[in-house]
Amino acid sequence: MTTRTTRRSTLLATASAATLALLLGACASGTDAGDSGSTSGADTNDAGTRTVQSAFGETTIPADPQAALGVYTTDLDMLITLGIPLAGSQPIRSQGYTTFPSFFDQDALAGIRSFENFPEYNYEEILAAQPDVILNGLGYDDELVTKLPDIAPTYSFNGFDGRDWRESFAEVAEAFDRVEEHDAWTAKYQAKVDDVKARLAEAGIDPVVAPVGYGDGEIIVSCYGTPCLVFEDLGLKISPLVEPEEGTTLGTEQLEQLAGIDWAFTSTAPDEKTGELDDPFAELAGNGLWAALPFVTNQHVAVHDLEMVYGSPSGQYAFLEVVEKALLP
Repeated sequence: MTTRTTRRSTLLATASAATLALLLGACASGTDAGDSGSTSGADTNDAGTRTVQSAFGETTIPADPQAALGVYTTDLDMLITLGIPLAGSQPIRSQGYTTFPSFFDQDALAGIRSFENFPEYNYEEILAAQPDVILNGLGYDDELVTKLPDIAPTYSFNGFDGRDWRESFAEVAEAFDRVEEHDAWTAKYQAKVDDVKARLAEAGIDPVVAPVGYGDGEIIVSCYGTPCLVFEDLGLKISPLVEPEEGTTLGTEQLEQLAGIDWAFTSTAPDEKTGELDDPFAELAGNGLWAALPFVTNQHVAVHDLEMVYGSPSGQYAFLEVVEKALLP
């Protein structure tokens, strides 16, 4: 599945009658739907909880969680980065994934069991994980926001609202009283950016870059997700083809429009059997227009894991390393 089709296909979960019975018998949280803005200050209660504000209203979460669960892998990565102890099983997406993304902190995931939870939600497994708090970045799904608090206290936000994901990350860190850990990651990332940027300048490397995807017989050049955030942090020139809100979609007879790109960065899910990242452009091998493109003839195509696109600390840092390896081999 391409990035374009992934972001276009948001499937609602369907819970079984048995699951609903379990949910109704589970503990409830104080998460309410609402239209308020980002996280504000938190109140620490005598019972070891914190009352915080999110985009979905006021909610009460443990002050010192010991079994947190992230609904999507980006949520899990935030929990890991913030040093919050995890429940014994955690979700992954299907569509090529059989375990956690390889660029996550594998030591933090040692002994953690995975279960598929996207694009269809697995409420039974979430309940069985016995989390004491849930971090839900899929706030665009009203059904999910409503049901999760019946399992455990839930902090919901929309991590796919078009904002820089780092804004949501900062809000999550504040809500969980983990600002110090957030700031440590930010400093680490910025130090890496400064190093790569300085070496690019010293070497006189100044290419035009772009995220380029292929699927259903079309090429799309789009700034969706983390890639352009990294490009901008590094001060790289980004192809103007990304400038329309939805990027630029081209048929295979229009590929000459890509000629101004020096380096193409493309994402794909790992092969389900081998775990390898296959060439997303293999179908274009016999297309003369494709073969004539400078970034194709120069072998300037960098393939990276699809999960890096969806805004999380490890994902953004890993994509920065992809760019570093491509431009500064």
